Amino acid sequence: MNPEKKNARLARAGWSVGDAAGFLNLTPEQSQFVEMKLALAAGVRGLREKRGLTQTELAVQLGSSQSRVAKMEAADRSVSIDLLVRSLLAIGAAPTEIARLIKRADSKRAP
Repeated sequence: MNPEKKNARLARAGWSVGDAAGFLNLTPEQSQFVEMKLALAAGVRGLREKRGLTQTELAVQLGSSQSRVAKMEAADRSVSIDLLVRSLLAIGAAPTEIARLIKRADSKRAP
């Protein structure tokens, strides 16, 4: 279904339509931080899968645990951006690839 039509239908039914940033009352900076963290987490998963690694294999490579890798891929609040970037570098991401992930997050930001 077309998202605009769906939002209009929900609004007519009395629902308030918005995004997570509005619901959580995030500042633009906080919203951008969340988007960046989500993009880096997706990058970890994508690169892991591209390399044909399981979460357990990646955990061994990083000197960590499978559950920690799962938390990284889910952008868990206990996972820092620093850990995500270091993990991407450890599994072979070039700095330009990491920059591309961050740029993708920036393009999602509302004007």
